[in-house]
Amino acid sequence: MIGIRFQEFIEDESNESPFEKLLKLFTELMTYTSGDYEESFRWLKELDDEYGLTTPEYTLEDFRKELEEKNYVKRDAENNPQLSDKGEQLIRKNALEQIFGKLKRGQKGNHGTPYSGGGEDEAADMRPFQFGDRPEQIAFTESFRNAQINHGIDQFRMTEQDLEIKENYFQSRMSTVLMIDISHSMILYGEDRITPAKKVAMALAELITTKYPKDSLDIVVFGNDAWEVKIKDLPYLSVGPYHTNTVAGLELAMDLLRRRKNPNRQIFMITDGKPTCIIENGEYYQNSWGHDPKIINRTMNLARQCRKLKIPITTFMIAKDPYLQQFVEDFTEANNGKAFYAGLQGLGEFIFRDYESNKRKRY
Repeated sequence: MIGIRFQEFIEDESNESPFEKLLKLFTELMTYTSGDYEESFRWLKELDDEYGLTTPEYTLEDFRKELEEKNYVKRDAENNPQLSDKGEQLIRKNALEQIFGKLKRGQKGNHGTPYSGGGEDEAADMRPFQFGDRPEQIAFTESFRNAQINHGIDQFRMTEQDLEIKENYFQSRMSTVLMIDISHSMILYGEDRITPAKKVAMALAELITTKYPKDSLDIVVFGNDAWEVKIKDLPYLSVGPYHTNTVAGLELAMDLLRRRKNPNRQIFMITDGKPTCIIENGEYYQNSWGHDPKIINRTMNLARQCRKLKIPITTFMIAKDPYLQQFVEDFTEANNGKAFYAGLQGLGEFIFRDYESNKRKRY
């Protein structure tokens, strides 16, 4: 696997401390090594030997100690170093900044809709009181003014007809499942496809938890089988000797969205090939060529089922093979979803724009 080639070190003229400069590089290496602490430091030492990243005043050993002192790294029960919760969150933040840029501070979870009522944020609109309105929606200043105009000050009284209601914005939520292909093809032919997929997942997770905390994000990985992973597990994902069981991934994603009980649901799927595996009568049925009608038909049936349930699937195909396009087009048509043939560099921007546009379009 070729991976990343470090060819030139450009001196950073910022005011960052030696620790902060090394921390950026270290967290990047931790993503590429799937959270292997010692391997990341071996790579860091090779870079240091070649490019002189450290000085006699601040060595890699000093950096190791400071990682633990600042709680980016902790020791497990066997005294082995590993990322702490703070370290894992830092990697997600770095991924967010790399892919989406630094977001401006704004209201959390505020997805605009064309509907009013039932929300938490007040609108400028007023309307007469209606049966069923909540007491906290009453605009008392306007209601008192109406009472004075309608009944006079000497015989002041307030009736239901005097009450004014502050309209609220209705805010909705989005439930998203991100499916990540971890089959062996994600590192074949000298191209590392799993690391960009992990970065996108971490960036999307950080985006949702910081800007849209009322939304939900579930993450599913699929190979021969499919299983759910937590956000904190993302830096440690790695490819296995698996086929591509897209059916298992879709079934799990649909089950997770069913539990959310949210009418606004969607699936993002990052993959690089056709499905090559299903489970039939408790056993794996595999065909590495990827053209098996039995596997393809099962996959298409789930795409149609998601369409009936109003769950759009957006497929991000990160392989450039022309023969795969027909499958993706057929799958997208069956679901009435969308498909992007994204390069590794542009994958994050594609997903970010699609996530944001779905907010504007579906709410």
